[in-house]
Amino acid sequence: MVESKSRHGWVVGITGASGAVYGVRLCEALLERELAVHLVITDAGWRVLHEELGWEASHRQRTLDQKFERFALKPRYYPIGDIGASIASGSFRTAGMVILPCSMGTLSGIAHGASGNLLERAADVMLKEGRKLILAPRETPLHAIHLENMLKLARMGVSIVPAMPAFYHKPLSMDELVDFMVGKVMDNMGIDNELFQRWGDA
Repeated sequence: MVESKSRHGWVVGITGASGAVYGVRLCEALLERELAVHLVITDAGWRVLHEELGWEASHRQRTLDQKFERFALKPRYYPIGDIGASIASGSFRTAGMVILPCSMGTLSGIAHGASGNLLERAADVMLKEGRKLILAPRETPLHAIHLENMLKLARMGVSIVPAMPAFYHKPLSMDELVDFMVGKVMDNMGIDNELFQRWGDA
């Protein structure tokens, strides 16, 4: 059963923008649904995981094994420099890709087809294969180059889902704010979820 549900899965990227907890929570939500996760974390992303969540970044695979040990299905981790990884090829089938959070540097690299690392290359694969690509930028304020890059990608069909949690559901904790954002991303992925109270719900 797990194999049939997780065969293709999603590529999840975590970059050096603040808000690494969003990407971690998305991985958890996908694994809870027995959906395969192909995880790529930039070097700056690992630094943010260390600074914001206290993750040990010097032994990366071991850290991931510990953080996701409660799940029957584990994320498959790819080092950022592994440009020959399966997700770097269009022949490797996935449902799509989410970069959460997405730094402006990574967004720029994708917008210009740089493919300078595995994360950018995997995103380039999504574009050329016509698969779902969702970017969650986390930056403020934004200047013209940021906005132009986002517009360029949006015109190519990329979903831009800024990390902007709402407050209409009267969140009582940081976890509720995180779940709201992750739930909105999962909506864009086409995955049913009840991570947050929707507008109009009792």
